[in-house]
Amino acid sequence: MLKFIPFLFFILFSLSSCIEIVDDLSLKSDGSGTFKYTVNLSSSKIKVNSILALDSIDGKRVPNIDEIRQKIEQFVKTLDAQYGISNVKVEENYTDFIFKFQCDFTSVLTLQDGLKQSIFILSKEKSIPQLDHNWLSWDGNKLVRSIPEITGKKINEINNSDIELLKKGSYTSITRFDKTIDKFENQAAQLSKSKMAVMVKTDTYRLKENQDILENTIYLGLSKN
Repeated sequence: MLKFIPFLFFILFSLSSCIEIVDDLSLKSDGSGTFKYTVNLSSSKIKVNSILALDSIDGKRVPNIDEIRQKIEQFVKTLDAQYGISNVKVEENYTDFIFKFQCDFTSVLTLQDGLKQSIFILSKEKSIPQLDHNWLSWDGNKLVRSIPEITGKKINEINNSDIELLKKGSYTSITRFDKTIDKFENQAAQLSKSKMAVMVKTDTYRLKENQDILENTIYLGLSKN
C-alpha cells in the first residue's frame, strides 16, 4: 500500500484514510495563474506517527521524516526548473502533518506538463500511465477540470476497511477567476457571492466510489472585477 514515490502528497495518501485535501486553482483570463494544494492529516497524526515508526508496512519500506524532507526539496527544485513554472513553495508541518504546496504557472498546459515531468523524473519509473491524463482544459472562456488520475489512483489505494474514517475525510476543489462565472455543470458546486469562484466538496468515501464527482465545466461571463 505504501509506495514510496518521491512526491510528498502521494506518500501521505498511503499513510492515512482520514485525510483532508484542498485543491485551489486561481486562473486569469490569459490562462496564467496559481495552483495551491493542501494535505491535512492532523486528525490522523497519531496513526501517521505510528506508521512512520515502522520499518515497513505491507512489505513496502516506510520513509522516515528526513527522507520525506529530502524528497520535498528535490520536488521543489525539479518543478521550479520546469518551463512556465515559478515560485514553487511547500510549507511542512511535521507536528500536525499539514502540508501546503503552491506554484505559479503561465498556462494550464505548462502546469500539467510541469507536474507530470517532475513526478516522472523523481519517480525513476519507466512508465506512469496515470500521467497521460489531462485534468485541466482552458479555451479562454471555458474551463474543464477533474482530479488528476494519479491522485485518484492513490485515493483508491486507501484501505476502506474503516468506512467511517473515509467518510470523515474530504476533498475540496476550488476554482477562482478574474471574471464572473456565467454557469457551471456540476450541480453539487457552490458559487461564491462575488460569482468569481466555485467550489465542489465531497468526502473521501464518495470520491473513492466515484471520482467523477468533482468534475466540472465552468463557463465565464464577460465582466471583470
